[in-house]
Amino acid sequence: MTSAASFSSLTPDAMLNTLEGLGLRCDGRLLALNSYENRVYQVGIEDGQPLVAKFYRPARWTDEAILEEHAFVQELVEREIPVVPALNINGSTLHHFEGFRFAVFEKKGGRAPELEDRDTLEWLGRFLGRIHAVGATKNFQYRPELNIATFGAEPRDYLLANNFIPADIEAAYRSVIDQALEGVRHCFERAGKVQTLRLHGDCHAGNVLWTEDGPHFVDFDDSRMGPAVQDLWMLLSGERADRVRQMGDVLAGYEDFCEFDARELHLIEGLRTLRLIHYSAWLARRWDDIAFKQAFPWFNTQRYWQDRILELREQIALMEESPLWQQ
Repeated sequence: MTSAASFSSLTPDAMLNTLEGLGLRCDGRLLALNSYENRVYQVGIEDGQPLVAKFYRPARWTDEAILEEHAFVQELVEREIPVVPALNINGSTLHHFEGFRFAVFEKKGGRAPELEDRDTLEWLGRFLGRIHAVGATKNFQYRPELNIATFGAEPRDYLLANNFIPADIEAAYRSVIDQALEGVRHCFERAGKVQTLRLHGDCHAGNVLWTEDGPHFVDFDDSRMGPAVQDLWMLLSGERADRVRQMGDVLAGYEDFCEFDARELHLIEGLRTLRLIHYSAWLARRWDDIAFKQAFPWFNTQRYWQDRILELREQIALMEESPLWQQ
């Protein structure tokens, strides 16, 4: 398999020739879109609307896992849920080029949703409820689950084993991250056994595009098994009272289509903690990619890791607070 660093070999001419090999008549225009994990380009098409080509980071997912994501999105399309599926070209949604895997999508425009608007939150909640109703019908077989091991313990171990933490603060980091993961375990214990289902997985405002017809959801690349609240909490912001109201607005729409287990509210700060730990390890695992060094120059500095220690200490305190529905 091509190494991650070899994205440098993905030249414009090579991409255009590959796309034309699928029968697409490109007009030569390529525009790089904002994506660090993969390489994503808007491609001009002769006598047609532009398309989007996504070249997947080598070795991250298996072919089966990518196709499983494509199939999930197609299930949503068939239920008229506004998502953007990979196009089936020549009998497949996944294509291969010199060690790379790629897919082609329609270009969908839109703006960021106004998350301070209560009607917007309820609207988003309705569509997330519909997505989860489909997601709960069966499990992923090839994509991982979001849990303490995959998003907490494994990322911690990677960072420590590969000497990313400066020696003079390593002891402090080890102590605080172990305390944080213990706090996450307590969050999961308080919630009890909750259902896991197929999720969007990375449902922040940047992956929701808004038009006059409402929202549509993009980029299911991080789709995986997990608790429903993972797709809800990233829509919340502000002080506690704000987040309580926002969650109420989201759930007002969500529960029109899918029942929400209120015990999952115990998981929000635990899931936030896991995301913070996983994010640092994600940057570390990609640090041989020049695009990451250019985009995240502040990563892996002494100040960065000192801030992560403070951040985790704050999360330890937040995980001890009562869940959002209690005032």
